[in-house]
Amino acid sequence: MVATFRRLALLGGEAIMEVYGREDFGVRAKSDESPVTEADEAADKVISDGLRAAFPDIPLVTEEQSDTHTQSVSTFLIVDPLDGTKEFVQRRGDFTVNIALVEDGVPTLGVVFAPAKGRLFYTSAAGGSVEETGAFAVDTPGERTPLCVGMPDNTALRVVASKSHRSPELESYIDRYSVADSVAAGSSLKFCLVAVGEADFYPRLGPTMEWDTAAGDAVLRGAGGEVADRTTLEPLAYGKTDFRNPHFLAYARGVELKPE
Repeated sequence: MVATFRRLALLGGEAIMEVYGREDFGVRAKSDESPVTEADEAADKVISDGLRAAFPDIPLVTEEQSDTHTQSVSTFLIVDPLDGTKEFVQRRGDFTVNIALVEDGVPTLGVVFAPAKGRLFYTSAAGGSVEETGAFAVDTPGERTPLCVGMPDNTALRVVASKSHRSPELESYIDRYSVADSVAAGSSLKFCLVAVGEADFYPRLGPTMEWDTAAGDAVLRGAGGEVADRTTLEPLAYGKTDFRNPHFLAYARGVELKPE
C-alpha cells in the first residue's frame, strides 16, 4: 500500500508541476471561496483513479470530490491532491500531495510529496517514517533516511507555523512558550519539518480538514511525534462526521505543552 501511495503521489506531483509551469493556472473559487486550480483537479483524477483501482474495497475520501464527504466510516483512504493551493497560486512552492490510510480513526500510513521543493516523506511498511532523496523514479525508490523527531529544549523551542493562516490568537499562543526560532511554512510540510527534527512544535489554531492533516500526521507519528487536540490533548481523531478538525498541536515528544 505504501508503494502505491508513493507512486500515485509522484504521478500527482507530475500533473501539478505541468500546470505550475504555465502562466494561467485556471484558478476559480469553490463554494467556500477557497481557490481550486486545474492542478488540483488533474492530480485528484490521477490519484483517486489509482486508489480505486488498487483498493476497491476501501472507502475513499478526497477533498475535490464532495460526494465522498458524506461517508461515515472509521477506516478509509483520504486524499488532498494539492494542499496549499494559495502557496501554489502565489508560486511559493510550499504545496504538497497528501495520501493516507486511516484505520479505526488513526492515520497509520501516509505519503507527503512536495514536488516544487523536491522533498518526499512517507511511513515505512516496516514501521516508522522516512524521507527519500534522489531522482524520485516512479517505480524505484531512492535512498531513504529514517526520521526521528528532535529532542526539544523547552527554553529554546523551534516553532513552525502557517504562512497563509496566521492570526493574533496564534501569535498570542506562541508567545506563551520560550521560542528560539519561528519559521513559516505552507501546507502539510509543517508536520514533516517536525518529523525530520527541523522544528519542534507546530500549533494550528485555525480551521483545517482531515484531508489537510492525515498524511502529515501519519508521517509525524511514525517519526515519534504527536498530534493532539489543543483542548483535550488527546490524539487527533479521524472519521468525524464533517471531517473538520479542532485546533491542534503537532510536536516532538518532550515539548511541554501549556495548559488551557
